[in-house]
Amino acid sequence: MQTNDVRIAAAGAAAWAVAFVVLLIVGLPSDDRWWLWVCVTGFASGMFGVWYVPRLQARRASQSAARAARRQHAD
Repeated sequence: MQTNDVRIAAAGAAAWAVAFVVLLIVGLPSDDRWWLWVCVTGFASGMFGVWYVPRLQARRASQSAARAARRQHAD
């Protein structure tokens, strides 16, 4: 099943960004301000996914092609 993993990571990052803005608008008591950092961390993780996923997919495709070439050469 083919999925667009970069789009999924970007949607997750956008959701965390929206949550951050909502929490800023609503205002939190000082004891619950840690939720802002949860949102920042979620956004950063999503952006890392947007950066990393294409590299991971390219590496996997390269390894798969190399494996196929070795199998064809061995035959």
